[in-house]
Amino acid sequence: MTMRWTATPALLAAGVALAGCAGTPAKDDGGPDGDPTAAVVAVAREYQEAVLQLDWRRACELSTPSQRAGTVEECASRNLGPSPSPPAPSPSAEPSDDGWNFSPPVRADGSTVQPRPSRSKSPGPERASTGPLTQEGVPVRVPATTTHPAGWAVMLTYAVVWPTETSTARRALRIVEDAGTWHVDQREDVKDTDISHGGNPAANALTRG
Repeated sequence: MTMRWTATPALLAAGVALAGCAGTPAKDDGGPDGDPTAAVVAVAREYQEAVLQLDWRRACELSTPSQRAGTVEECASRNLGPSPSPPAPSPSAEPSDDGWNFSPPVRADGSTVQPRPSRSKSPGPERASTGPLTQEGVPVRVPATTTHPAGWAVMLTYAVVWPTETSTARRALRIVEDAGTWHVDQREDVKDTDISHGGNPAANALTRG
Protein backbone atom coordinates (compact mmCIF):
# COMPACT_ATOMS: atom_id res chain seq x y z
CA MET A 1 0.00 0.00 0.00
CA THR A 2 1.46 3.37 -0.98
CA MET A 3 1.93 5.82 1.86
CA ARG A 4 0.54 9.30 1.22
CA TRP A 5 2.00 12.23 3.11
CA THR A 6 0.86 15.80 2.59
CA ALA A 7 2.72 18.73 4.07
CA THR A 8 0.51 21.06 6.13
CA PRO A 9 0.51 24.80 5.39
CA ALA A 10 2.45 25.40 8.62
CA LEU A 11 5.21 23.01 7.60
CA LEU A 12 5.34 24.33 4.07
CA ALA A 13 5.65 27.88 5.33
CA ALA A 14 8.85 26.91 7.13
CA GLY A 15 10.42 25.71 3.93
CA VAL A 16 9.09 27.97 1.19
CA ALA A 17 11.68 30.38 -0.18
CA LEU A 18 11.20 34.09 0.27
CA ALA A 19 10.11 35.94 -2.86
CA GLY A 20 13.09 36.64 -5.06
CA CYS A 21 15.35 34.11 -3.34
CA ALA A 22 16.97 31.41 -5.42
CA GLY A 23 16.25 28.54 -3.02
CA THR A 24 15.28 27.51 0.50
CA PRO A 25 18.02 27.92 3.13
CA ALA A 26 19.33 24.49 4.08
CA LYS A 27 19.73 25.60 7.70
CA ASP A 28 15.99 26.32 7.89
CA ASP A 29 15.48 22.67 8.72
CA GLY A 30 11.72 22.70 9.23
CA GLY A 31 11.78 21.31 12.78
CA PRO A 32 13.50 21.42 16.17
CA ASP A 33 15.05 17.99 15.60
CA GLY A 34 16.97 19.13 12.54
CA ASP A 35 14.66 17.26 10.14
CA PRO A 36 14.93 19.00 6.73
CA THR A 37 12.14 17.05 5.02
CA ALA A 38 9.56 19.85 5.25
CA ALA A 39 11.94 22.30 3.54
CA VAL A 40 12.92 19.66 0.96
CA VAL A 41 9.28 18.97 0.10
CA ALA A 42 8.54 22.70 -0.14
CA VAL A 43 11.30 23.18 -2.73
CA ALA A 44 10.14 20.15 -4.71
CA ARG A 45 6.57 21.44 -4.76
CA GLU A 46 7.53 24.98 -5.73
CA TYR A 47 9.79 23.71 -8.51
CA GLN A 48 7.19 21.36 -9.98
CA GLU A 49 4.46 24.01 -9.75
CA ALA A 50 6.70 26.40 -11.67
CA VAL A 51 7.34 23.76 -14.35
CA LEU A 52 3.62 23.07 -14.76
CA GLN A 53 2.92 26.79 -15.05
CA LEU A 54 5.78 27.19 -17.56
CA ASP A 55 7.45 29.60 -15.14
CA TRP A 56 10.87 28.41 -16.22
CA ARG A 57 12.69 31.35 -14.72
CA ARG A 58 11.55 30.35 -11.23
CA ALA A 59 12.18 26.67 -11.95
CA CYS A 60 15.71 27.49 -13.07
CA GLU A 61 16.28 29.64 -9.99
CA LEU A 62 15.39 26.60 -7.87
CA SER A 63 17.82 24.38 -9.80
CA THR A 64 21.49 23.73 -9.12
CA PRO A 65 24.04 25.24 -11.52
CA SER A 66 24.67 21.81 -13.05
CA GLN A 67 20.94 21.29 -13.61
CA ARG A 68 20.62 24.77 -15.16
CA ALA A 69 23.63 24.22 -17.44
CA GLY A 70 24.13 27.97 -17.72
CA THR A 71 22.66 31.13 -16.25
CA VAL A 72 19.07 31.35 -15.07
CA GLU A 73 18.18 33.32 -18.20
CA GLU A 74 19.85 30.77 -20.49
CA CYS A 75 18.11 27.91 -18.71
CA ALA A 76 14.69 29.57 -18.93
CA SER A 77 15.15 30.47 -22.59
CA ARG A 78 16.27 26.95 -23.48
CA ASN A 79 13.25 25.36 -21.81
CA LEU A 80 10.75 27.80 -23.26
CA GLY A 81 12.15 27.41 -26.76
CA PRO A 82 11.73 29.89 -29.64
CA SER A 83 8.41 31.66 -30.03
CA PRO A 84 6.41 30.15 -32.89
CA SER A 85 6.18 32.38 -35.94
CA PRO A 86 2.75 32.94 -37.52
CA PRO A 87 2.35 31.21 -40.89
CA ALA A 88 3.05 33.46 -43.83
CA PRO A 89 0.01 34.04 -46.06
CA SER A 90 0.10 32.61 -49.53
CA PRO A 91 0.97 35.37 -52.04
CA SER A 92 -1.75 34.19 -54.40
CA ALA A 93 -4.44 33.86 -51.78
CA GLU A 94 -7.03 36.57 -51.67
CA PRO A 95 -9.45 36.53 -48.75
CA SER A 96 -13.06 36.39 -49.92
CA ASP A 97 -16.17 37.81 -48.27
CA ASP A 98 -16.99 34.45 -46.72
CA GLY A 99 -13.57 34.17 -45.09
CA TRP A 100 -12.15 31.55 -47.44
CA ASN A 101 -8.60 32.24 -48.59
CA PHE A 102 -8.96 30.76 -52.05
CA SER A 103 -11.11 31.22 -55.12
CA PRO A 104 -14.03 28.77 -55.20
CA PRO A 105 -14.26 26.34 -58.14
CA VAL A 106 -16.11 27.57 -61.22
CA ARG A 107 -18.68 25.42 -63.01
CA ALA A 108 -18.88 25.12 -66.78
CA ASP A 109 -21.80 27.56 -66.84
CA GLY A 110 -19.71 30.16 -65.06
CA SER A 111 -21.34 29.80 -61.64
CA THR A 112 -19.18 29.21 -58.59
CA VAL A 113 -19.30 26.31 -56.15
CA GLN A 114 -19.84 27.59 -52.65
CA PRO A 115 -17.82 25.79 -49.99
CA ARG A 116 -19.67 23.56 -47.58
CA PRO A 117 -19.46 24.28 -43.85
CA SER A 118 -16.74 22.30 -42.20
CA ARG A 119 -17.90 19.32 -40.17
CA SER A 120 -14.57 18.90 -38.46
CA LYS A 121 -14.54 19.24 -34.69
CA SER A 122 -12.99 22.28 -33.13
CA PRO A 123 -9.35 21.67 -32.27
CA GLY A 124 -8.60 20.60 -28.73
CA PRO A 125 -6.31 22.41 -26.31
CA GLU A 126 -2.60 22.52 -27.09
CA ARG A 127 -1.72 21.57 -23.51
CA ALA A 128 -3.44 19.37 -20.99
CA SER A 129 -4.65 20.85 -17.74
CA THR A 130 -3.14 19.48 -14.55
CA GLY A 131 -4.52 18.72 -11.14
CA PRO A 132 -3.02 19.65 -7.78
CA LEU A 133 0.29 18.18 -6.70
CA THR A 134 0.26 15.34 -4.21
CA GLN A 135 3.27 14.02 -2.34
CA GLU A 136 3.57 10.24 -2.40
CA GLY A 137 5.37 8.48 0.42
CA VAL A 138 8.00 10.27 2.47
CA PRO A 139 11.28 11.88 1.37
CA VAL A 140 14.24 9.53 1.65
CA ARG A 141 17.97 10.06 1.37
CA VAL A 142 19.32 9.12 -2.04
CA PRO A 143 22.99 8.28 -2.68
CA ALA A 144 25.25 10.10 -5.08
CA THR A 145 25.66 8.88 -8.64
CA THR A 146 28.37 9.65 -11.17
CA THR A 147 26.48 12.77 -12.25
CA HIS A 148 24.52 13.87 -9.16
CA PRO A 149 25.44 14.48 -5.51
CA ALA A 150 23.72 12.77 -2.61
CA GLY A 151 20.48 14.37 -1.50
CA TRP A 152 16.80 13.70 -0.89
CA ALA A 153 14.32 11.93 -3.15
CA VAL A 154 10.79 13.35 -3.31
CA MET A 155 7.93 11.88 -5.35
CA LEU A 156 5.07 14.09 -6.55
CA THR A 157 2.03 13.08 -8.56
CA TYR A 158 -0.62 15.07 -10.41
CA ALA A 159 -3.46 14.44 -12.83
CA VAL A 160 -2.99 15.22 -16.53
CA VAL A 161 -6.39 16.04 -18.00
CA TRP A 162 -7.25 16.08 -21.71
CA PRO A 163 -10.82 16.49 -23.01
CA THR A 164 -11.27 12.72 -23.44
CA GLU A 165 -8.56 11.24 -21.24
CA THR A 166 -7.08 11.61 -17.78
CA SER A 167 -3.84 10.07 -16.57
CA THR A 168 -1.54 10.40 -13.57
CA ALA A 169 2.00 11.74 -13.90
CA ARG A 170 4.64 10.74 -11.36
CA ARG A 171 7.79 12.82 -10.91
CA ALA A 172 10.87 12.11 -8.81
CA LEU A 173 13.01 15.08 -7.75
CA ARG A 174 16.49 15.01 -6.24
CA ILE A 175 16.86 17.88 -3.76
CA VAL A 176 20.41 18.71 -2.69
CA GLU A 177 22.14 21.34 -0.59
CA ASP A 178 23.99 23.84 -2.75
CA ALA A 179 25.66 26.96 -1.36
CA GLY A 180 23.63 26.73 1.84
CA THR A 181 20.21 26.36 0.17
CA TRP A 182 18.07 23.52 -1.13
CA HIS A 183 17.92 23.13 -4.91
CA VAL A 184 16.66 20.63 -7.46
CA ASP A 185 19.51 18.73 -9.09
CA GLN A 186 17.60 16.02 -10.99
CA ARG A 187 14.10 15.19 -12.14
CA GLU A 188 12.88 11.91 -13.58
CA ASP A 189 9.61 10.27 -14.54
CA VAL A 190 8.72 7.46 -12.15
CA LYS A 191 8.07 4.35 -14.23
CA ASP A 192 6.04 1.29 -13.32
CA THR A 193 9.28 -0.67 -12.96
CA ASP A 194 10.50 1.85 -10.35
CA ILE A 195 7.41 1.03 -8.31
CA SER A 196 7.46 -2.74 -8.80
CA HIS A 197 11.21 -2.92 -8.09
CA GLY A 198 10.62 -2.48 -4.38
CA GLY A 199 11.97 0.14 -2.03
CA ASN A 200 11.30 3.82 -2.64
CA PRO A 201 10.05 4.51 -6.20
CA ALA A 202 11.51 8.05 -6.29
CA ALA A 203 14.94 6.82 -5.19
CA ASN A 204 14.74 4.01 -7.75
CA ALA A 205 13.95 6.49 -10.53
CA LEU A 206 16.77 8.84 -9.55
CA THR A 207 19.39 6.09 -9.40
CA ARG A 208 18.27 3.72 -12.14
CA GLY A 209 21.26 4.69 -14.35
